[in-house]
Amino acid sequence: MLNREVLMDYILDCLKNMVENDQEIKPESDLVNDLGLESIKVMNLLMMLEDKLDISIPINILLNVRTPEQLLDAILPQLENNNGSL
Repeated sequence: MLNREVLMDYILDCLKNMVENDQEIKPESDLVNDLGLESIKVMNLLMMLEDKLDISIPINILLNVRTPEQLLDAILPQLENNNGSL
């Protein structure tokens, strides 16, 4: 069973492998402005999450996502639909 903390750790670990410098990655880091992620890297992050969590993440969630914390909040409803409440 997954919980918010485990999911956030996974998201942050994925981001560490995508960010080119050794800057600190926090739940409130801006994916584009702070971490410098290009759209292809954000899409790769979504694919990693889909594979790990065995869910389908609608691309339109990215319209309101700027931070890892917001990403987690956006995918939680998908997880809850598939697995029940976290």
